[in-house]
Amino acid sequence: MNDIVSLDAIALSKAIHARKLSCVEVMRAYLAQTDRFNPQVNAIVAMQDRESLEALARERDDQLARNQSLGPLHGFPQAPKDILPVAGMVTTKGSPIFAGQITQADAIVYERMRRAGAIFFGRTNSPEFGLGGHTYNPVYGTTRNAFDVSRSAGGSSGGAAVAVALRMLPFADGSDMMGSLRTPAAFNNVFGFRTSPGCVPYAPSDDVFFQQFSVVGPIARTVEDLGLLLSVQAGFDARAPLSRRSDNAPDFARELERDMRGTRIGWLGDLGGRLPMETGLLNTCASALRHFETAECIVESAKIEFDFERLWQAWLDLRSFTFAGVNAPLYRDDAKRAKLKPEAVWEIERGLRLSGEDVYRAVRDRSAWYQAINGLFERFDFLVMPATQVFPFDAALDWPHAIGDCAMDTYHRWMEAVIPATMASLPALCAPAGFGPNGLPAGLQIIGAVQMDLAVLQMGSAYDRASGYSRIRSPLLD
Repeated sequence: MNDIVSLDAIALSKAIHARKLSCVEVMRAYLAQTDRFNPQVNAIVAMQDRESLEALARERDDQLARNQSLGPLHGFPQAPKDILPVAGMVTTKGSPIFAGQITQADAIVYERMRRAGAIFFGRTNSPEFGLGGHTYNPVYGTTRNAFDVSRSAGGSSGGAAVAVALRMLPFADGSDMMGSLRTPAAFNNVFGFRTSPGCVPYAPSDDVFFQQFSVVGPIARTVEDLGLLLSVQAGFDARAPLSRRSDNAPDFARELERDMRGTRIGWLGDLGGRLPMETGLLNTCASALRHFETAECIVESAKIEFDFERLWQAWLDLRSFTFAGVNAPLYRDDAKRAKLKPEAVWEIERGLRLSGEDVYRAVRDRSAWYQAINGLFERFDFLVMPATQVFPFDAALDWPHAIGDCAMDTYHRWMEAVIPATMASLPALCAPAGFGPNGLPAGLQIIGAVQMDLAVLQMGSAYDRASGYSRIRSPLLD
């Protein structure tokens, strides 16, 4: 592995700005790394013309020669997730309906990354419409795990997580509705941060006043690198009316050092037996708790008194309602409906059957859930639980149809562990939790109180310094 791609993102930015590395050298290094590993894992798709990329990199070098820096990502190769639009690049959403579609404008997050100096050299692969926690689609195929290419990369930001783990990108963007940053981070031993709604503007979107579930956030190999990218992504934009305005926005990369002694950690585990877990996973995650104690935190068991089936049903209704609202026109077109995967059809049909009363009941149940989990923050500073219920599974599967002896009744029931944070609009960091008896990665969710994004990253940084799990590299890199 070459020295350039071995650098963390913060060190890479410093080296570029000190002109110890040229942007052309950096681009060539990451393209070479992609050439080496991408054929094995299929993480980065829709690669751009290399001559044009080198020309852009030379332009970045010329700007630095004139003492002009665009920002902390000056000269950084990036590959935006193939869900939100990028100007002048293909945006398929993993669907054959949109195969070859060239979009004309950047999503706000990509506008900001481009303005900070990033050079987009491809897209990262995602499942069709981001549905499901396994990255495969009929346009680009299956993305494979960075630690075992026979296994799933997770999803929906699977391409992003694998590209980061294998040093094909210094860090990457992703999005998260039902664990789409957290599941692939857990599966590939990297960090994925589900930000609070409004922390990063989610636009353009036709439902900017309702969009409360899908968020944009970073994936990285270190918490500090997460903070660097998040500092570029975050902040108010009037085109996203629910984005947060703050006169004292934190520099997420520079404010991570914090004394965590005495911090109270509530261990939620499998929610009192509610969540079926693959053998060895719960024990692997529980063993990682000792690293919070190394950081002199206080770890205790936590329990929430709530009907979790009520929570799940509210989630199903709100998710289907949202997905159907956006995608019903595709369903009503016979030719396009024939190209939708079964899970998309299921979500749309389910959503179209819901009444206004059904949706309002789900909103009330969601509100009740928020009050229940928010009450725990009177006793604890952070809540911790497994990020997934399974280890990376066979990449040839569509999704896990059972966990042990417990059959899954929907295509995403095996991902129920991510619902508590999403339904309460809480920030949640997936941090590496070590490796199971099968040698595959696991991840922990560190969940913070409402809008406490910086505090979650501070806790994640302290945990990472104590555990060291994130420094374990894929055997493919050796």
